[in-house]
Amino acid sequence: MADRVKAVFEVLDERFRRVGGDDYLEVLFDGGRWLEGPAYFPAGRYLVFSDIPNDRMLRWDETTGAVGVFRQPANYSNGHTVDRRGRLVSCEQGARRVTRTEFDGSITVLADQWQGRKLNSPNDIVERADGSLWFTDPSYGIDSDYEGNRAESETDGCHVYRLDPDGAVTRVADDFVRPNGLAFSADERTLYIVDTRGRHIRRFTVRDNGTLAGGEVFADCGAGNPDGIRLDELGRVWLAAGDGLHCFDPDGTLLGKLRVPEVCANLTFGGPKRNHLYICATSSVYSIRVNFNGARHPR
Repeated sequence: MADRVKAVFEVLDERFRRVGGDDYLEVLFDGGRWLEGPAYFPAGRYLVFSDIPNDRMLRWDETTGAVGVFRQPANYSNGHTVDRRGRLVSCEQGARRVTRTEFDGSITVLADQWQGRKLNSPNDIVERADGSLWFTDPSYGIDSDYEGNRAESETDGCHVYRLDPDGAVTRVADDFVRPNGLAFSADERTLYIVDTRGRHIRRFTVRDNGTLAGGEVFADCGAGNPDGIRLDELGRVWLAAGDGLHCFDPDGTLLGKLRVPEVCANLTFGGPKRNHLYICATSSVYSIRVNFNGARHPR
């Protein structure tokens, strides 16, 4: 694959016309099977991402452009986040758990069950300012041996959970078919969650006690299976989909798309100004510098 491909911003609403950036998508890596879970580390200027079927995590170095193995085997890790102390938090589909990689490289298991039952295969995860971790738990890692280990579900479905700093795991949503990507608004009063099988994004209000209200459909996805999501500084929701990234206004309108040559799985903002988009798409990782910034969350 070429080192660069043409960047196409498709305008579907006039409000999207001001969105832009580089004229090209830079290809950072193109040797994966199904790439997921990009997490950017500002202090080290590197990106960690998962190559799930190959059971490895990879690391791209911003300063050199080199890509190397971060961890292998990796328990078929999927989504990751960087917590507020700069540590890597990972969803391990194969081991059916959420873990944290400490500064010395050791691994701490944060959650692997709910009410004594094994989790299915944690998929994606985000942190809130109070230190709670919110994650989705579909069954992709136990459906077959392709991206995990085939097994029976013990949790009567695919749900969404909150992991509190004291280790308590609480089920916060139980009416999804396949919950997947999730992201908070900048003020963390709203939580957006993708239901891949439903092919839509739902929107919840986060109550003061950490429970969810609402859950109406925020937007539908008309191109493939919706996956990871992130918000920018204007509250727009960016969704990884079959033909690229879809950008939704806070009112739910599809404003436009950033076309990508492969099916997109996930994205994140990075760089010192949060204006680099990193996109995991099937076998490749793309980056593009844009004229907007990722949402800044309270710390």
